Amino acid sequence: MLLGVTPEGPVQGRRVAITGLGVLACCGIGPADFWDGLCAPAPQGERRVEGFDPSHYFGPKEARRVDRFAQFSVAAAEMALDDAGGLGADPDKVGVVFGTGVGGFETLQEQVTVYNERGARRVSPFLVPMMMANAGAATISMRSGFKGPCETIVTACAAGTHALGAAARLVASGRCDVAVGGGSEAAMTPVGIAAFTNMTALSTTGMSRPFDARRDGFMMAEGAGAVVLEDLDHALRRGARIYAELLGAGSNADAHHITAPAPGGSGAAACMELALGDAGVSPGEIGHINAHGTSTPLNDLAEAEAIRKVFGSPGPPVTSVKGVTGHALGGAGAIEAVAAVLSIERRLIPPTAGYEQPDPAIDLDIVHGEPRVWAPAPVLSNSFGFGGHNGCLVIGPFTS
Repeated sequence: MLLGVTPEGPVQGRRVAITGLGVLACCGIGPADFWDGLCAPAPQGERRVEGFDPSHYFGPKEARRVDRFAQFSVAAAEMALDDAGGLGADPDKVGVVFGTGVGGFETLQEQVTVYNERGARRVSPFLVPMMMANAGAATISMRSGFKGPCETIVTACAAGTHALGAAARLVASGRCDVAVGGGSEAAMTPVGIAAFTNMTALSTTGMSRPFDARRDGFMMAEGAGAVVLEDLDHALRRGARIYAELLGAGSNADAHHITAPAPGGSGAAACMELALGDAGVSPGEIGHINAHGTSTPLNDLAEAEAIRKVFGSPGPPVTSVKGVTGHALGGAGAIEAVAAVLSIERRLIPPTAGYEQPDPAIDLDIVHGEPRVWAPAPVLSNSFGFGGHNGCLVIGPFTS
């Protein structure tokens, strides 16, 4: 354990097993297709979840009353629950913690247009329950009958990671035997895209190039990820397949700027150290870093500086799946946690699509070109959000 770091989460208490995965991304729906997409060339154009059919999860009338981000939340969670098999848990001891950056933004934009064009009386009475950020978690809970804590975390691009850390603590503390953690986003509306464009956050070339010298902004994306977290003893008793363990989590704030990272990545480095300390893992034991890696000039540089502070140079192999997936904002951390688990299961590290020209200021071992074979070891998964929100997870192979 790192000196001077106070454990704050999953390492304190019961071991937390990962027993189910669900994911929707532009490169694939479901873990198998998602993984194949991560190892293939980046898609061209917008990073939307094509082919998603809400009728697989909702009736026609119900689907019209659930925003796309909440539809994604339900789809990812039900996928993960199906993957985990019969939980055999008391519903009072099953929790749901989901994250999002902006919630039902699509519905809000649609209904503002209705108000402006057709008047107040035509605004949908379902606007509030559709746009509220907690609609995803609430809908999962209601559909599944889970009566444990049902909570939503809204910390911009760190929300999915923070949600998984909070869900793991529910299990580790004994409050829950099982928790569904994840994150979802569907904010690719005309106003949403215009807002990010006008703040010069998006790529002007239509390319996501994490850590590359030519990176010029991120590709906005939509999607969701969900993970079933379970008390290890409970999972073993029911004969569950165990993908990995969530060993630790860290959370802190830059307290610096509403959009820019702290100079030198100081907040991110401190968050990584918190997660390592929480997991009882030394920097030398980390075998792979799933980076936040948005493809923006400042954020990639700050993250690289933070990684060097904690791990030295070049440090463990680093990849950013955002070269393929784009940046799904509040859903990104959960999507990337699924990628980290699959990296352990498949014994491969997916490449950083778009990375071709090294940046002399970023001296890291960037996995690129093709997947890299590795011997699974603990993975550090990073997420850093607007507002100075930092979140890190340590996910490790299951050992009996």
